[in-house]
Amino acid sequence: MLRWLRGVVLPAAACQDAEPPTHYETLFHKLDRNGDGVVDICELQEGLKSLGIPLGQDAEEKIFTTGDVNKDGKLDFEEFMKYLKDHEKQMKLAFKSLDKNNDGKIEASEIVQSLQILGLTISKQQAELILQSIDADGTMTVDWNEWRDYFLFNPVTDIEEIIRFWKHSTGIDIGDSLTIPDEFTEDEKKSGQWWRQLLAGGVAGAVSRTSTAPLDRLKVMMQVHGSKSEKMNIYGGFRQMVKEGGIRSLWRGNGTNVIKIAPETAVKFWAYEQYKKLLTEEGQKVGTFERFVSGSMAGATAQTLIYPMEVLKTRLAVGKTGQYSGMFDCAKKILKHEGMGAFYKGYVPNLLGIIPYAGIDLAVYELLKSHWLDNFAKDSVNPGVVVLLGCGALSSTCGQLASYPLALVRTRMQAQAMVEGAAQLNMVGLFRRIISKEGIPGLYRGITPNFMKVLPAVGISYVVYENMRQTLGVTQK
Repeated sequence: MLRWLRGVVLPAAACQDAEPPTHYETLFHKLDRNGDGVVDICELQEGLKSLGIPLGQDAEEKIFTTGDVNKDGKLDFEEFMKYLKDHEKQMKLAFKSLDKNNDGKIEASEIVQSLQILGLTISKQQAELILQSIDADGTMTVDWNEWRDYFLFNPVTDIEEIIRFWKHSTGIDIGDSLTIPDEFTEDEKKSGQWWRQLLAGGVAGAVSRTSTAPLDRLKVMMQVHGSKSEKMNIYGGFRQMVKEGGIRSLWRGNGTNVIKIAPETAVKFWAYEQYKKLLTEEGQKVGTFERFVSGSMAGATAQTLIYPMEVLKTRLAVGKTGQYSGMFDCAKKILKHEGMGAFYKGYVPNLLGIIPYAGIDLAVYELLKSHWLDNFAKDSVNPGVVVLLGCGALSSTCGQLASYPLALVRTRMQAQAMVEGAAQLNMVGLFRRIISKEGIPGLYRGITPNFMKVLPAVGISYVVYENMRQTLGVTQK
């Protein structure tokens, strides 16, 4: 793969000591195309490309971020040397952590074992695909020289990079809050990157939910009132809402939906970390099962604390013009006329919905990931933005589809007191009534506008998330 680099600049040596400066100097002069004693980012890009050295995503920018000590936009020889020496030390640690049997070679089985410890399950065939992209001599093993040559100019020094590519993005928000939280590395926690990512995700969620709020309110209206008239469709629903309250009414309840993002995210993140500690021993990596259980319990904890806001959102969305002056007025009236118990109507089906949603979301995502790695991962384990967004949107949609009947029953229970002549039924009674009067399709009323908002929600939240990451200085790891 990098025979020039091994044969001319980095001679194949049995030892794993740092390369002599003269060899780095040879490479530096190759990259310094105009001979001015410094290498700018254009020279680095062109030079590495001409030498056939593979680069990771945004590798040149990462090299300059790390190596350009005086921040003048150029690398002199001392900065170049220091970057390569420091980077090689990191590569050596990563290599040793993968070489489980200490034989000086990384095999497919060791990659499988390492990823399992980190909570990512792949087949031996998938591990071999990863090896093939690094293996220069075709032996299906990777020795130190091959590892060093491949990652010399790629700031990927840890196998957790593969997990980073494939973890659910915090920035994807499709309006529901039942997904399992993201994993953050120890470096991200220590550097403060975690809260910046959560903040970026929160802002992205707020913009996304506000942009798709009319579809969300239509979904709620169809869930609550759909059974009254078989004629309620998307066009009729929008026309009815605009006629009753004007264009602004399409965003009724959105304020509460946005406000609850912050406390829910904070509680879920804190609870997730606590449950992981309870389910794993100290120093042990979190596996898929532990992640699912911890994530589901964290979701249940967060939902328990912010559930009254869910009820307020539904009441505001279903309410008529002038019925409530705002969130606090709505809360005051509910408390006065129905008591504290009203703030937890529909809580049981909401809690039960977490399991199918989180479970299917995680399972489908893992299935799609495995399919891509099996069939399309040729030169890189990085699937790219389009594939990641597509997999995330599809898996979340499948989770929604599985838990939708419970979500519909939850919404109806939340709004029962507002529907004239409606009996105050419990979860089982409401299920029976819907099936007997409306059939199975009655459990899926409003699902069309719900699915219609998925693609715009994913697209908007991703664009805002990436822009917020840049604004907040979140580094691409």
